[in-house]
Amino acid sequence: MSLAADSLSILAVSAGIFFFAAGTTGLLRFPDALSRLHALTKADNLGLGLVVLGLLPRAASPRDAAKLVFAWLLVLLASATVSQLIARAARREAPPG
Repeated sequence: MSLAADSLSILAVSAGIFFFAAGTTGLLRFPDALSRLHALTKADNLGLGLVVLGLLPRAASPRDAAKLVFAWLLVLLASATVSQLIARAARREAPPG
């Protein structure tokens, strides 16, 4: 593997780990459910995208690379759907006012 591909992999995976840590910090520190949900979904989706980007040069074949991208897209879809359901439930359970 070339030095450029190795550097890209290390940089992208490291940035992805940073965004996962930032999302976890937001989950633990923000005051209400909606802001926690926002921080977690945004940071985790970006973090996973960067990890996948870092792993793409390491994929053994184009088929394996396509599997990585497909898994990332599936997580994006699931994350959007689940966060919408959680947000609706949180708004419904919130006290009026």
